[in-house]
Amino acid sequence: MPQFLVASDLDRTLVYSNRALALDVPDRLAPRLLSVEVHDGRALSFMTEQAAALLAEIAVLAPVVPITTRTRTQYERINLPGPTADWTPPYAVCANGGHLLVDGVPDQDWQRAIRARLDAESAPLAQVVEHLAIAADPEWTHKRRVADELFAYLVVERAELPPGWIAELSAWCAERGWKVSLQGRKVYAVPAPLSKSAALAEVRRRTGAETVLAAGDSLLDAELLLAADLAWRPGHGELAETAWTAEGVTALTETGVSAGEEILRQMLKHLG
Repeated sequence: MPQFLVASDLDRTLVYSNRALALDVPDRLAPRLLSVEVHDGRALSFMTEQAAALLAEIAVLAPVVPITTRTRTQYERINLPGPTADWTPPYAVCANGGHLLVDGVPDQDWQRAIRARLDAESAPLAQVVEHLAIAADPEWTHKRRVADELFAYLVVERAELPPGWIAELSAWCAERGWKVSLQGRKVYAVPAPLSKSAALAEVRRRTGAETVLAAGDSLLDAELLLAADLAWRPGHGELAETAWTAEGVTALTETGVSAGEEILRQMLKHLG
């Protein structure tokens, strides 16, 4: 039975796209980067080499649980560094809690339980997809997507979003048991029962871990951080922009890929 459990969001928390790296130092001083995601032959996401070494060290001391809004397919493109070349996280959560992977395999009992909650507690996905199609102007909406038949998101031109549009969408969704999050260029509409914290609670129950360490950057991560015993958020993202904080949550000043490294450094200190 592990004493600790380490749970973390992925994008803009542990791993960073080119757009999100925020390398604000002279080129010659930039950290060496390790690619951790390749899609269609292109490297998409990175960690610093030091962050990769820290994560491998952490994985020896405690189960590491990636918890992401990515679909299962998108998550499986991520190749996180670990203590061995073939290391796979013992648990992983995809689709914001819609899938629980155990040694890389979807847990069918969890999926059945989630589906029952969605049917009972939130409006149908089709209703929200229809509303997004009407409410999102094609002038500033690049893509509309449905993720694993669980939630929906838009890829938008963020600077062109009308004032108050996110607030209006959030209110409409809240009345129907859904929540909204703006992350970079993506606007997510997610059923309220679909939460990272619920999936984390299930992993904690199964492992019997006494102490949970967590990290995340977006509003969809807030419940995850609140469910942990100790948590960290980077100096960027929705939580930082709204100055969100809570007891047990450390707000870091570092931004971009350097924040991912600092999160892991802080976690390792507590594990040691």
